[in-house]
Amino acid sequence: MSQEETSAPGNFIRDAIEEDLRNGRFTEVHTRFPPEPNGYLHIGHAKALTIDFGMAETFGGKCNLRFDDTNPVKEDVEFVDAIKEDIHWLGFDWDDREYYASDYFGQLYEFAVRLIKKGRAYVDDLSADQIREYRGTLTEPGKDSPWRNRSVEENLALFERMKKGEFPEGACVLRAKIDMASPNINMRDPVMYRIIHNPLHHRTGSTWCIYPMYDFAHGQSDSIEGITHSLCDLAYEDHRPLYEWFIKELEIFPTRQIEFARLNLTYTILSKRYLKQLVDHGHVRGWDDPRMPTLCGMRRRGFSASAVRNFITQIGVAKNENLIDIALLEFLVREDLNKTALRVMGVLNPVKVVITNYPEGQTEFLEAVNNPEDPSAGTRPVEFSRELFIDQDDFREEPPPKYFRLAPGKEVRLRYGYIIKCVDYIKDPHTGEVTEIHCTYDPETRGGYAPDGRKVQGTIHWVSAGSAIDAEIRMYDRLFSVPDPNKPEEGKTYLDYLNPDSLTVLQHCKLEAGLENAKPGTRYQFERKGFFTVDLDSTPAKPVFNLTVPLRDSWAKIESGQKAGK
Repeated sequence: MSQEETSAPGNFIRDAIEEDLRNGRFTEVHTRFPPEPNGYLHIGHAKALTIDFGMAETFGGKCNLRFDDTNPVKEDVEFVDAIKEDIHWLGFDWDDREYYASDYFGQLYEFAVRLIKKGRAYVDDLSADQIREYRGTLTEPGKDSPWRNRSVEENLALFERMKKGEFPEGACVLRAKIDMASPNINMRDPVMYRIIHNPLHHRTGSTWCIYPMYDFAHGQSDSIEGITHSLCDLAYEDHRPLYEWFIKELEIFPTRQIEFARLNLTYTILSKRYLKQLVDHGHVRGWDDPRMPTLCGMRRRGFSASAVRNFITQIGVAKNENLIDIALLEFLVREDLNKTALRVMGVLNPVKVVITNYPEGQTEFLEAVNNPEDPSAGTRPVEFSRELFIDQDDFREEPPPKYFRLAPGKEVRLRYGYIIKCVDYIKDPHTGEVTEIHCTYDPETRGGYAPDGRKVQGTIHWVSAGSAIDAEIRMYDRLFSVPDPNKPEEGKTYLDYLNPDSLTVLQHCKLEAGLENAKPGTRYQFERKGFFTVDLDSTPAKPVFNLTVPLRDSWAKIESGQKAGK
């Protein structure tokens, strides 16, 4: 990955780091990416980790990978492995610096004891609901817990008993002793430790039954690792005073926290809780469903890592929240795949064409370009025969104005092939659907050019019926039908805006021979249709392709405009 790619985003962050280096606050740059192993990474995490790893690379520093595994109720090694795979997919690596907050449970416990001894932490017997009630509101101060002024000795003894598992879950917590009247609600004696007996921790097993809260574990883990710059989203801006309070009270390495605006994307939900609901309730097929904004979902859909990184670079890093148009991401995916994807022909809604003046039983092979953007990709032979398949959309019984595809009495050019003319067609007497089109071909127009100079405006794609393979094509669209499902109308939830047409499965599509052996993850451009990727479900016996992004269809735009004008 080039320095230009990674250093472009985040001028204000880069400026702050440069100032820290100039004034001697730090002599090196050491960042970290701290995911919670309770879900899969999504495009918003891609922004965060690109900034974390990118800033370190820009300044010749280091970036740690640290899993914030402080809540065994929600964590699983499945997520740990998936997160590492996603980071590597984006092109980043943490070398030998893979850490876990659980690595520091002993040290964090000692930090908590130190605060108790200073009179800056206490064991509280209030329930979770009572703590919430005592905390007050944004406009009203909180009130002290009746257990706030326990002696240091009593707090040390109670905290030790919490550690030994003598209390049930919810019986008590350890809280920092700060200021219940603080205008910043995060400073009103936040909880530092809670009791969790089950499930057991995925790394430490039954060693611990008390676990530090994020606000306590995060900053102290940064300090233990010598992190110079803790880069996080704006949701933690109000937590920064607490972050700095712990550092000051513990007199430990003073990591600097800098916040940036999180990524918000149109037609997309990035709340991990909502994404989990989509999976758990069957609205999508899993975390890697190609409609999901997860990195594994995008990868399965066919998005390239370079396009995702380029997207993060393009949007930059802001201090204020904004909503980014997903069309930019789709454009960059299309732009990237246009350079690299091999071209093939695929007919999604096939109708048979019979070339009546082409010899029966004869076949020939025409030369097709693999990628006009990359001459080194070469060419391939494609079979041509008397019977072909074309897309139903490429034929009209009664063509409207500006329709330059196949129609009765009209000529059209077959991609890489001949000029053909429709002379007849057959319809199903019950449905009225065209089932077969009869054409003649001009044998002098091989390659699509007419020696007599006549101009044929339309070019359509096709496949030979004799060698075409059947395939399942999954046509994906945006998961939500409104630009901002995060802001539902009164009485509705984000689920009310799920797009019922976000997935359409097409069976018995006709593709060029040979594609049945394409490996999952391989990307192609189906000429005139879009970019498609071989799905993980694909087998030689039943090839499956995902629509990654469509091409722009000029006729569809014209037809849509005509309908809108009626």
